Amino acid sequence: MADKQAEKLANLFDEKSVFVHMGGSWGKEQEVNIIKSGGIWYKKADIHEVSVNINGNTAILLNRITLLAVVGGNEVTNPFIVTEVYIKVDGAWKLGLLSFTRLLTP
Repeated sequence: MADKQAEKLANLFDEKSVFVHMGGSWGKEQEVNIIKSGGIWYKKADIHEVSVNINGNTAILLNRITLLAVVGGNEVTNPFIVTEVYIKVDGAWKLGLLSFTRLLTP
């Protein structure tokens, strides 16, 4: 995401994937378009904690990060818990959910 490689990301995102941000939620097509246009540029993520739980064909990742992003032309830094849910489809992992929950403390 930091490299804005929207086409590579589109291959990772499941067709029914959901993205939840501070400004709303939407599907794959809108997320890819936002990345392409630079509407949100995930510039740098400092990763503080990571956990991975796999249950069958579902993997749930929780990451505590500090994200430096450019949103609507403004550079912002926020602490988040990022939830990623991956599903195994035909032997390949696909992102089903990406959700950013802003923390009240860094």
